[in-house]
Amino acid sequence: MSTANDSPEDTGNHPGNKLYERPTWVGSDRRMARYVARPVLNFIHLEVASGVLLLAATAAALIWANSPWGHTYHEFWGSVFELRVGSWKLEMNLEEFVNDALMALFFFVVGLEIKRERVTGELKDTRTAALPALAALGGMIVPAVIYFSFNAGGPGAGGWGIPMATDIAFAVGVVALLGSRVSPRLKLFLLTLAIVDDIGAIAVIAIFYSDGLDFVWLGVAAAALLLTRYLTRSGVWATAIYAVIGVVAWYAMFRSGVHATIAGVSLGLLAPAKPLLSREQAEDLADELPEDPEPEEIRHMAFLLRERIPVGQRLETLLHPFTSFIIIPIFALANAGIELSGSAFSDAISSPVTHGVVLGLVVGKPVGITLFSFIGTRLGLRLPKGVTWLQFIGMGAAAGIGFTVSIFVTGLAFPDSIVNQDEAKIGILAASFIASLIGMAMLSRKDVPPGVTEFDDEEPAGTPVPAAASGGRQAVPQPDGPPSAPRDIADSERVGPPNMAPKV
Repeated sequence: MSTANDSPEDTGNHPGNKLYERPTWVGSDRRMARYVARPVLNFIHLEVASGVLLLAATAAALIWANSPWGHTYHEFWGSVFELRVGSWKLEMNLEEFVNDALMALFFFVVGLEIKRERVTGELKDTRTAALPALAALGGMIVPAVIYFSFNAGGPGAGGWGIPMATDIAFAVGVVALLGSRVSPRLKLFLLTLAIVDDIGAIAVIAIFYSDGLDFVWLGVAAAALLLTRYLTRSGVWATAIYAVIGVVAWYAMFRSGVHATIAGVSLGLLAPAKPLLSREQAEDLADELPEDPEPEEIRHMAFLLRERIPVGQRLETLLHPFTSFIIIPIFALANAGIELSGSAFSDAISSPVTHGVVLGLVVGKPVGITLFSFIGTRLGLRLPKGVTWLQFIGMGAAAGIGFTVSIFVTGLAFPDSIVNQDEAKIGILAASFIASLIGMAMLSRKDVPPGVTEFDDEEPAGTPVPAAASGGRQAVPQPDGPPSAPRDIADSERVGPPNMAPKV
């Protein structure tokens, strides 16, 4: 498998390698292109890439917050800025901007992914999605019950939603590190489970972590979303119009008391997930293009052929790198900077909030997922072929890595208690580390059930597999390399080794 560490001599610039004959800078023989640009792009296409950046951002936040300059961490993220137009103004600090505005874009991509999976992916087939959905339900209910059992009636009772979430970037990254030792069908099960888990987390945020509702602004947000629905059904395809409506919906949701990220999810769910043109229509249009077309004809044809790809999928392709490699690391940098002094650890060790978070994620997740899946099998549903219960429990343990959304819910659950926030975040960090070790240890054992061969555990050649993180795109496995490069980068630059050529 090619990685970001492959040397340029091994991955490109060979005579006859047509991927590097395109006259672009990245595809050139320049030293910076060979030793920096192409390795960076190859790294971005790895399943573990977003998890590595997220881990690096978390480490940077912890180092910054616990350094001699630790006071500047909270001062920086608490810096207030103001946007004013006439008598109207919007005021928030940097941390609020990250959590309310940038994360709305992240949840928009999550909404796009949920819509795609519901229309054309694993969630389309009710029977196929039934067991992952049931497992996800158990993975939310049991952790919440465990947490609440430690905090019922106490000041931390509102944090029951914290251990319900799974961080798909970290969980899939852990699974990806094990390579072929993990069944492809188990990876697909984990991804489907995580999508349902995202739906549950969004519902919890919208219903239980919204207060002081302003129904006038809520009505404005609803009107903006209804207008979006009307325009998409009417065939209006102008992106600028939807961008303006999206900003209005976000601001109205922000002022309504419902968390602003719900606007992002709602807009993602409203994006068209089916193409405007069928494959046959696109091929007919391509055949009609004259041999020597005019520029206007080329622009018109390019627009029509682009509509062969659903709007939602194009938006995922465009925004996925931005959310995975910029927004989520910034979120970690802004929220993971907690004090790790002796007194902080002492308080966390004796805190029911920390106990509930750690046990909810480390114990509740695998127990809930496994228990509800076992019930499902007794009702006639089946585990993925070639997967043992031991591996299944290991997958459930990996699902206990609840980082991004768990930290996000922490801020909503304890908006006025920095102490409870820090105790919960210490619990999240500890639980995610423990869960990753347990998951890797259990999944590394390739136990094949009786009567099932290794061949049975492989996916047929050319079978589409989901991308690695929320907002990812469908990719096709290559014979000796990572999934095909995203269409937007691959078609414009054609970078990387031959086995990263896009599949059309």
